[in-house]
Amino acid sequence: MTVIDPDTQAGWATEAEAEAEDDAEEMPLSLRLSIADTLTLGNATCGFMAVYFTTTGILIPHLTGSDETGMARHSAATAVILMLCAAVFDLFDGLVARKLRSSPMGAELDNLSDLISFGLAPAYFVLVYGMVADDAHQRVSALAAVVVLLAVVLRLARFSCVTMKDGMFQGMPSPFGALTVISIVLLELPFVPTLLAIVGVAWLMVSRVEYPKPRGILAVAMLSWIVAAVGLLAAWAFDAPGGQLLLQTGCALQVVTGAVIPLFATARRVNTFRDNRREARAAQLP
Repeated sequence: MTVIDPDTQAGWATEAEAEAEDDAEEMPLSLRLSIADTLTLGNATCGFMAVYFTTTGILIPHLTGSDETGMARHSAATAVILMLCAAVFDLFDGLVARKLRSSPMGAELDNLSDLISFGLAPAYFVLVYGMVADDAHQRVSALAAVVVLLAVVLRLARFSCVTMKDGMFQGMPSPFGALTVISIVLLELPFVPTLLAIVGVAWLMVSRVEYPKPRGILAVAMLSWIVAAVGLLAAWAFDAPGGQLLLQTGCALQVVTGAVIPLFATARRVNTFRDNRREARAAQLP
């Protein structure tokens, strides 16, 4: 028969509770998720589900010879809407991190999530487009998809290393680039112009062209544009009257915006250079 000392048992319990409290206090800060980190994980989830719908709703029916074009249209719209939702999560996680707090691994989570949603998902969309489009070339499309993916990888890596002036990005932001690539595909242009435009967007993402960060009025405008884009995609998916035209108009506006911003940035840089040169000449005059 074993006799348990109540005092000893109480001492063991006290020590166990103290060790549990010590373990909780010693949990590394890097393992504690903030609200901003949760939004970032929502970004990654949307990107992964976009790949899922692109596979199950577009690629697999094409490979199995299914003639259900409606399902492919719904799945394509769902995949793009999920990428738009990922952009919303990406927009708000930065705002929340600035207002509240961000965990030490917030920046790494953001880069990894952006790689999934704005690198892998659009590149995979381009790859599948090359497999299902009638006038596309599969291997060339695969090469274009790799270019898009590598452009996002390089851009995210550079973003972590290069310090830019406040309020500006160097190169087209990856969410904006991903949505522009998707818009080019949905425009259903001939294969060669589509390919050249996709490569052009990839180049803009790794270029030195300055893009404004979505803050204040610009953030509201971006959010409004995403809501409008979701409506256009829904109208197209359910074959609403004029849905195809509305979608192509929205895609064209996205592409034109992506092309016009570098022109404004270049013009501003040229004007700044001229002003500095004029001031330097004026300073040299007696």
